[in-house]
Amino acid sequence: MTTTVFLSRPQRDVWQRIGDWLARHQREIRCVQWSVVIVYVVLLVVPVFLPMPGNAAHMWDDFTRFAQFAFWGIWWPMVLLATALVGRVWCGLLCPEGAISEFSSRYGRGGGIPRWVKWNGWPTVAFAGTTLYGQMVSVHQYPKPALLVLGGSTLAAAVVGYLYGKEKRVWCRYLCPVGGVFGLLAKLAPLHFRVDAEIWRETLRAGLKPGAINCAPLVPLKTMRGASDCHMCGRCSGFRGAIRLARRSPSHEIVHVAGGHPKPWETVLIVFGLMGLAVGAFHWSASLWFNAAKQWVAEWLVERGALWPLEISPPWWVLTNYPARNDVLTLLDGTILVLYVLVTALAIGLAITLLLSLATLCLGRFDPARFHHLAQTLIPLAAAGVFLGLSALSVSQLRMDGIDLPWVGETRMAMLFLASGWSGVLCWRVTGLYCKPRGRRVMALASIGLALTIANAGWFLLFWGW
Repeated sequence: MTTTVFLSRPQRDVWQRIGDWLARHQREIRCVQWSVVIVYVVLLVVPVFLPMPGNAAHMWDDFTRFAQFAFWGIWWPMVLLATALVGRVWCGLLCPEGAISEFSSRYGRGGGIPRWVKWNGWPTVAFAGTTLYGQMVSVHQYPKPALLVLGGSTLAAAVVGYLYGKEKRVWCRYLCPVGGVFGLLAKLAPLHFRVDAEIWRETLRAGLKPGAINCAPLVPLKTMRGASDCHMCGRCSGFRGAIRLARRSPSHEIVHVAGGHPKPWETVLIVFGLMGLAVGAFHWSASLWFNAAKQWVAEWLVERGALWPLEISPPWWVLTNYPARNDVLTLLDGTILVLYVLVTALAIGLAITLLLSLATLCLGRFDPARFHHLAQTLIPLAAAGVFLGLSALSVSQLRMDGIDLPWVGETRMAMLFLASGWSGVLCWRVTGLYCKPRGRRVMALASIGLALTIANAGWFLLFWGW
């Protein structure tokens, strides 16, 4: 039985009371989670057994179109936005994969977590793999690829939960394809569960034994300083009187916490993943360069009599293959698609890495910890770009149903401008931690500014160039 220490009511502000409410209502939260699981399964499975919607279908009269819009038009964009605003509330209170994984772990084998599972690179590699494969099979457009990608991830979460841990979310902590992205976005959240180290020490000195807290995502509560790994489930609120839901500056974690524990794989995810791979994944279908490259390679193959790459169309679970909708990718299409996305990721990632290195040198001798800390300042723009990419699916789906949203272009431009400005402010504040001369800090900021310009260029091409 877990005993939670609560402060008296006059001492608790509204946020702390909300956190304590979550701690007291975990059973109701479980009911909400399983309700989300039911909705998730229905939206994911039912469209597979329905006929493909026709050109005249709308989301209000066709369930497949409705499910498509619910998943990719509302669900995922809003989850990203909510994570940046209130932390990983989705993970702790609503996520179906988290609920299933923890349930499976409760009745599973309870094995120890292998070292290979704890490899820090899995979230980045999994994000890259699912993003690229999702584009190959058109996961945003068709029910069967959505079931394969999302359902496969859910099945893997259940299996990992069954094998490892006891009432833990091992999948969420180490392997979830979007866990790394959520961890980055949560650093921007103005709410977090704050741990007061002094109160914690006082309860230890007083010999207080409040019981144990089941932190499902395996966060070390005593040393927790940021919101990146916390799932905001509220179970630990009031623990030892030292943990409470509280406000903070949205810049606090990046400026004052991220530099203390450099994470190279987070830098890879930011620079090559969110600012590189995601750009290529979202705009390859509209890219003039993609079409030009495909045309050039096709002509080269035809001249040499090698027609098979233009004629072979793999099954739908390898490359998009829906002849009835005139949507088929040949081996040539798939190869150019993969190369285009990867080259885009490498080109943008290497350019930004070079500019980050230059900014690091502007502040003194090259220091890997400082390099990774500067990379964290790019999170606002990286997050804004991915959100705009996903919301573009929302806009296009609404337009298919004759709903045209006003001021979309202006809103996108404002979001990119504000996110770039936020990243610039973060960069300036971080440079102040490492170097006092303003001249050096200005040079570092100029280098980061060029990195932001490169990142913005991909989104400007997608929304206004092509």
